[in-house]
Parts: sequence; C-alpha cells; structure tokens
Amino acid sequence: MTPLIQVNQLGFKPGDTPLLDNINLTLNEGQFTLITGPSGSGKSTLLKIIASLLSPTSGNILYRGEDIVHLSPEAYRQQVSYCAQTPALFGETVYDNLIFPWQIRDMRPEPEKLLADLAQFNLAEVTLQKSINELSGGEKQRISLIRNLQFLPKVLLLDEITSALDERNKHNVNEIIHRYVKEQQVGVLWVTHDKDEITHADDIITLKPNAGGIEERAHDRA
Repeated sequence: MTPLIQVNQLGFKPGDTPLLDNINLTLNEGQFTLITGPSGSGKSTLLKIIASLLSPTSGNILYRGEDIVHLSPEAYRQQVSYCAQTPALFGETVYDNLIFPWQIRDMRPEPEKLLADLAQFNLAEVTLQKSINELSGGEKQRISLIRNLQFLPKVLLLDEITSALDERNKHNVNEIIHRYVKEQQVGVLWVTHDKDEITHADDIITLKPNAGGIEERAHDRA
C-alpha cells in the first residue's frame, strides 16, 4: 500500500546551522503518530515543511507516491491539513472562520453541521456568533481545529493543539482525533510535549536536537 506521506532524506538549513538532517518517515492511512523531542529539534518546522508552508533544503516529500512539488498547493492543502499551536483566526466572528472551507469550495455552509461540530468540541451554539476577540486561547485552538475538519482531510498535521486546553477538553480532542483515525482512516502527525498524550500514543517519533535526525521509534499499542 502506498503511504499517504513519505518523507525522504529531508534536510532544512535556514542559515549556517542545519535544523533538520536526513529525516525519513512514512505515514499510512489510519496511522496516529506523535512527534516529540526537545525544544529546538525542529518538530514544528518539520510539520510546516510537510504542510508545504516551508521548502526543504534537501530531500523530498511524497503524497500518495507523488512528489508534492508537482501538486497544486491548494489541492494538496485540502488533503493535508495543518493546524498550528497559535491559531490564525481571521474575519470578525467564529462563523466567518467556519464557513471559509465551504466558500473556497463554492459550497453553501450547512448550519446543522457547524452547530454539531461546536457541540462535539464542548462549545455552545452562541459561540458561532462570537467575536474572535472574545475567545479564550483554548476556544481559539478548538475553532481552528473545527475549521480544519469541515471537510475531512486525508492527513492532519497537528502542532501542540491542546496546549491551551483543560484536561477535560484535552481528553475530548484526543478521543475525537483517534476516532477519525480509526473510523475514517485519517493519517495523523501530532507534535506534542504532553506526557499523557505520549503515553497513549500508537506510534512515537523522537527528534534529536542539533539536526540529529530521528532518535528512536516506539510502538506503544497495536
């Protein structure tokens, strides 16, 4: 089976010192992989490169066997969706953000789906009309994730997306993402420092600092 994502000998050198060197990994359908490692090891940078937001200095990335440089960035990013730790919300309201994925596909938003998604992430219906400036950090993280899930991608790239959440909502987000992996065969790469998330991971990749590559791979659960 062709992997969803295949990273081959990837390197990234933003200046005189390399940040990533000789990174190799694969992500298959229905695979949930956590990426961890010390600060400065390039975890977030690796996700941004896979998301095609940064270009690698060396190596390449394949999506379903095809080099992503040959794919339309818009089409690729609809299938490989990146969610940053610090949400980039826009417009004036939550509604403005959640209808955006519908607008770029020239489709009419379905209010029932928007409200159901809010409820799934423990957010009240009135949140839809809230100003983005009224939202807490945890609410912003959840709205950003809901926006990415309006049309389920093949791959989710998640960067510390539960860092501002309380334990209840952190657990809920983990359950939702695991459900998409198991039931919809979404592939997930999730950057985290959270020990609880690491403990319950299916697969773990640890990056070494100072462009040391991948330190270890662990499979905690079948």
